[in-house]
Amino acid sequence: MEIELTKKPTGATLIEGFPGLGFVGTVAVEYLLEHLKAEPIGQIKSIGMPPLATIHAGEVRQLLEIFYCKKHNLIFLHALSSVKGLEWALSNTINDLIKELKIKEVISIEGVGSPFQQAASRVFYHSDNEKCRRKLAKAGAELLSDGIVVGVTGALLMNKPKDVPSSFIFVETHSKMPDSKAAAEIIRVLDSYFGLKVDPKPLEHRAGQVQEKIKELMQKVAQTKDIKEKKEVSYIG
Repeated sequence: MEIELTKKPTGATLIEGFPGLGFVGTVAVEYLLEHLKAEPIGQIKSIGMPPLATIHAGEVRQLLEIFYCKKHNLIFLHALSSVKGLEWALSNTINDLIKELKIKEVISIEGVGSPFQQAASRVFYHSDNEKCRRKLAKAGAELLSDGIVVGVTGALLMNKPKDVPSSFIFVETHSKMPDSKAAAEIIRVLDSYFGLKVDPKPLEHRAGQVQEKIKELMQKVAQTKDIKEKKEVSYIG
């Protein structure tokens, strides 16, 4: 797994969002990138990832891309595809990125399943830093007392750097498909936490558009994996 950077801003906060339950990490980070006008500064590459690129507004987008917002000194790690099977390797690579850029704080975003359908999804947090805990509680998140965390976020939770404050923000979601309304609740907390002045309401209103966009991308990734697997099988036969 390889990190490629065109710029190396230091001392920033890293926010990462992977396409877990409800795709809230991917949707929330995508929304922040757009509204904060963050610039791409690199990517993480691996031969284990699907060979798929997307083109948006005439620009090529990678599956695991790194962005920077100078105004708020935030670095975003944005994932467009599942990284199943690469979770531990990726957590190690993220730790390498944290060291290389001298990251001062890490925020991880994840969706958690809830059996109850409510008007608004609740947001929870886990943090190893008292100051961050107070800020998250003030931003409207509740302390997560019990839960199971899987995927890249689970690997990071067990493999987080000891000398960098790390916080994990979870939002309830009732859908296996992209949940923009749940992602909007994450935006509300992050907006309060960092003072971003990003309005989450447009994300709620265009939930259908965002969900269709991510759904289409998911289908393309699945098709690419299927084609790759068929080729590998044909070589063996």
